[in-house]
Amino acid sequence: EQITIRVPSKSPSIMPTPLRSGLKHILDLSQGHFIPQREGIVFLGPPGVGKTHLAIGLGQAACRKGYRVQFFTATGLATTYAEAREERHLQKLERAIDKRDLIIVDELGYVPLGQGAAENLFGFFSQCYERTSLIVTTNLPFSEWPQIFGDERLTGALLARLTHRVHIVEMQGESYRLNKSKKRQQKQGGKATQGKK
Repeated sequence: EQITIRVPSKSPSIMPTPLRSGLKHILDLSQGHFIPQREGIVFLGPPGVGKTHLAIGLGQAACRKGYRVQFFTATGLATTYAEAREERHLQKLERAIDKRDLIIVDELGYVPLGQGAAENLFGFFSQCYERTSLIVTTNLPFSEWPQIFGDERLTGALLARLTHRVHIVEMQGESYRLNKSKKRQQKQGGKATQGKK
């Protein structure tokens, strides 16, 4: 299932129809029904449109319903796996992951991964497949994922697992952070001009 949410760049009080229908879908997901079904969610979109914010919100809603939730950045997860392998604690890490009902993997695609990190993440996604629900945020469309993992076969196998029984939420719009920064600069520019008068 795929929906598109257009993030309004101006007033949030004037919501376009795609955003309203997308929000209804997000509210449905916040009920947590996808977790016992072992389904996943992928938030796709450019930086600053609220992917991490929504992922954390859904994670908090799941916690309130009694689900065990864990949050990782993609690079942090790859590093955790690498350290566990180095210290020979991989089985301990995998047992801990098995005990989670929902795992959030944030910022997949922001930093290209080396071969070892890509293999570690592939191992993680394989372990979670149909056993643990996942929420993944990424700034790259699926067609560009070979850039992250550096191996088309590995990427294809990973996508086959990750996109099976998944809700894909495509987010579009301007960055909230960028807009906020522009408004702050405009205010400061206005104050500077008034000071010169």
